[in-house]
Amino acid sequence: MSSGILFWSLLGFLPLVMPTCPAPCKCATTIVDCTSKGLTVAKLPVAFRPSAEIIHLGYNKLTFIPSGLFDNLKSLQVVYLQGNPWECNCDILYLRSWLQWQQNRTLYRDVRCTSPAHLQDRIIAYLTEDEIISTCQYWYCNLALLSQLCLFILLFLQGILVIFIIIYLQKFRRMTAEARSTMQDLHQHVDT
Repeated sequence: MSSGILFWSLLGFLPLVMPTCPAPCKCATTIVDCTSKGLTVAKLPVAFRPSAEIIHLGYNKLTFIPSGLFDNLKSLQVVYLQGNPWECNCDILYLRSWLQWQQNRTLYRDVRCTSPAHLQDRIIAYLTEDEIISTCQYWYCNLALLSQLCLFILLFLQGILVIFIIIYLQKFRRMTAEARSTMQDLHQHVDT
């Protein structure tokens, strides 16, 4: 009985030990070939087998590489990335950083931006971080700016309200003092 449980548990964990080839790629022992498979970032495998030394991702529809995709591949020697429509915006920062850590950058001179226009045909590995960050326009940055502007307007209106309250209280104090003075005058007139 216990050997049967052990057998089925090993079968259950077998994919974790020996990952299968990610669809729709073809695999050999240390090579993962996903060339010309029409892969987009959404269809890109979430992980590759840890023993992969060479990964072919060329001639697909990749616009960026998800952060961390290559980080756990200790045996990885080269990734073929040419022929993809790379969009050099904030999403390309991981790929740029990964390329800069590669010893033989000449293998990646065909990995070039297709957009935006001012970075078109530039080699991704040689882009500066400032060039890429200048293309970043996240909606939440605009939302944060709008929130700060609304907060400033609210604080300004609160300041105006406080000033009006102070002015009103001073007028009320004067009116109260005048009313007391008038009441005292009336009491003095009545008494005399």
